[in-house]
Amino acid sequence: QVQVVESGGALVQPGGSLRLSCAASGTIFSIISMGWYRQAPGKKRELVARRTHTDHSDYAESVKGRFTIFRGDVKNTVYLQMNSLKPEDTGLYICSITFKESIPSAFDVAWGQGTQVTVSS
Repeated sequence: QVQVVESGGALVQPGGSLRLSCAASGTIFSIISMGWYRQAPGKKRELVARRTHTDHSDYAESVKGRFTIFRGDVKNTVYLQMNSLKPEDTGLYICSITFKESIPSAFDVAWGQGTQVTVSS
């Protein structure tokens, strides 16, 4: 079993900053990528940022230059630094990992429950 736990969501004013944390635990041999997705009411879940085990990062166009995804010092953790927040950044931020439980196992994906970010004055 693999658990993914997010934290750091809050209510913040436009222009403010937040840092989200994601920690994965359980039977993990290796993590291929860790990413953040956003689920806004009435909208499809979208990829916000993703970082691979080779330190390659991808960002949604809407957050480029404002958000930064980076690995933590603790193994299997990732952070999302969000600056210059806008009301349209509001949503449930969900962390996802792509991993292998062992050398011969196939890739698998695990999701967290999400942490709510609300940007409003």
